[in-house]
Amino acid sequence: MDWYSIVKFLHVVSAVLWVGGGFVLFLLGVLAERAGKIEDKLLAIRASGQLGGRFFAPMSMLTLVFGLVMCGLWVGFADLWIVIGLVGYATTFSIGMLIFKPTGERMGTMIAEQGVTPAALAIGQRMMNWARLDYAVMLVIIADMVLKPTLHDVGILAGMAMVVALGAALAFGGSRQMVPSAA
Repeated sequence: MDWYSIVKFLHVVSAVLWVGGGFVLFLLGVLAERAGKIEDKLLAIRASGQLGGRFFAPMSMLTLVFGLVMCGLWVGFADLWIVIGLVGYATTFSIGMLIFKPTGERMGTMIAEQGVTPAALAIGQRMMNWARLDYAVMLVIIADMVLKPTLHDVGILAGMAMVVALGAALAFGGSRQMVPSAA
């Protein structure tokens, strides 16, 4: 086994833990939202906030570092798919640090001080909306890493743009509310 294979393995493992772990929490939130179970949704959102700095941020940084090592030593930075991956990473990292982290902290403080209020629920909903866009971008990054498109792959690039546009539409196109369960 060569060093490239080892670094690539570490890159993929850290990416799977980062993206997969976050997706499971997001999915739990969506399922709770559809079932109208506020407490379950808040639990998923709280878990995301608690794991953000302790698990998701380090896994995302390891994914980036191993990817940069591969590019720096073996692949280079000139290919379009590398640029798309780096822009996608910067987007999801920014959403995490500028939206998820402060919003989750604010929601946690509100719930600790005032309990579950409509304002706290609105903050949680804001996080869920941003998560829709975040995971659309992550899906594009995964497709990008596997398909490695060039400028000539117009269909793949158009599909990637459509996925991001759909994620943005799902995130910001309509209002979703956390409604209590009838049960």
